[in-house]
Amino acid sequence: MLINDDSAIIRAEGLTRVYSMGATEVTGIRDVSLRIGRGEFVVLKGNSGSGKSTLLALLAGLDQPTRGRLVVAQHDLQDASQAELVRYRREIVGIIFQSFNLLPTLTVLENVCLPALLAGDPLVQVKPRARQLIDWLNLKSRDNHRPAQLSGGEMQRTAIARSLINDPEIILADEPTGNLDSLNGQTVIELLSELNRNSRRTVIVATHSSLADPYATSHICLKDGLITESLCEV
Repeated sequence: MLINDDSAIIRAEGLTRVYSMGATEVTGIRDVSLRIGRGEFVVLKGNSGSGKSTLLALLAGLDQPTRGRLVVAQHDLQDASQAELVRYRREIVGIIFQSFNLLPTLTVLENVCLPALLAGDPLVQVKPRARQLIDWLNLKSRDNHRPAQLSGGEMQRTAIARSLINDPEIILADEPTGNLDSLNGQTVIELLSELNRNSRRTVIVATHSSLADPYATSHICLKDGLITESLCEV
C-alpha cells in the first residue's frame, strides 16, 4: 500500500520484531522510532546482537515487523503482501551483503543483469546498463569471470553493481567491508559515498567499522534492540 507523504523516505514508529524459537521468544528490535530524510548517508552501529541486521532486514522488505509501523518510500511494509514486498525489493531498494551473495555459476555480467531480468526488463536493455556499471566500478576486464575467479574487493564491487541495476532509491549495506581488507573496504565506502553525493541516493550502512563515519550525515546506534542516544561502543 502506498502512503502519500514525501517528508521522509523512511518512517518507523514503535517498530518491533519478535522471533519465536520453540517456546522462547527473542526480540530483535523493540519500539524503534526513526525518520530518515531523502539523500542521507546513515551509519548504523551497534555490537553483535544489537539489532542492526534485524532493522536492515525490515527496511529491505526481507522480513516484516511483529508490531509497529514502517513506511519506506511511501510503501507501507507492515501490511504489504508478499507480491508487494517482492516488487518493493526489485524496484525500491538495492541490498549489499557482507557475504556478497553472488551466484557462483554466473559471470560478473550475468550476476549484475539478474535482478533487472527478474523484474521483467528485456536483456537488450539490461546489458548496456550492466556494462556501464561494470565499467564505472573498474570491472570491465572481469565481466566474463565467475565469482570464484574474483578477489574479495572485486566480488563486493560486483555486488554493488548488481544492487544498482534497477536504479533503486535506497541502498542498504549490511557490513559491506566485513570480508575485505582495509584498502578494499575504504574503496567500497568511497563508492557508496559517491553514490550518495552524486545521485542523492539514500544510503544506510550497518557496520562495526569506522571507515564510513567521515561520510555520514547521521548515525543510528542500537543496543539490545533499542536506539540509544549515547555513543556506540563497537
